[in-house]
Amino acid sequence: MIGLLLTHGPVRKALGLILTAGAILLFLFNLRRADERVGRAAERLEVRERNDAIHRQMLDAAARRPPDRDALAERLRDGRF
Repeated sequence: MIGLLLTHGPVRKALGLILTAGAILLFLFNLRRADERVGRAAERLEVRERNDAIHRQMLDAAARRPPDRDALAERLRDGRF
């Protein structure tokens, strides 16, 4: 009975349209999810770059620090801190 219905023109055409519409909807949902993943990855990259810049500033400051208390006192007197 179902096989007989599927072989008729209008039913077969409607089934083809329904399947096509379903495939298009699934494709659009997948695009939306992919866009969300890309957005999260971009946000993670932005946070990582900001943290790396802060870390780099900390390392630069540590490299310029005075080696001992006397050198620190000298820098403070000279106003180079």
